Amino acid sequence: MFNSFTGDDACKLIANGAQLVDVRSSAEFSRGSLPNAINLPLQSIMGAKNIIDDDKDVIVYCVTGARSSTAKNYLVQMGFDKVHDLGSFRNYNCE
Repeated sequence: MFNSFTGDDACKLIANGAQLVDVRSSAEFSRGSLPNAINLPLQSIMGAKNIIDDDKDVIVYCVTGARSSTAKNYLVQMGFDKVHDLGSFRNYNCE
């Protein structure tokens, strides 16, 4: 799966107020997450409108990119139009 959205792209959007959304389980999230990330496990993604702002850019991530890809598709179907898939948290390189 080719993902053209890079860690550098994420850093620029985060600097401009984008929301970083971790779609891993709450147990995974509790063991460590990226700075200022919101935890919205994939199985809870349908409640996104109550948790994340659909007027702002949204950057989703997980461990491998599989759940974040699925989450992005769900969010787009729900009407979020500024959703970006970082894939793995390992792609994050902001300071």
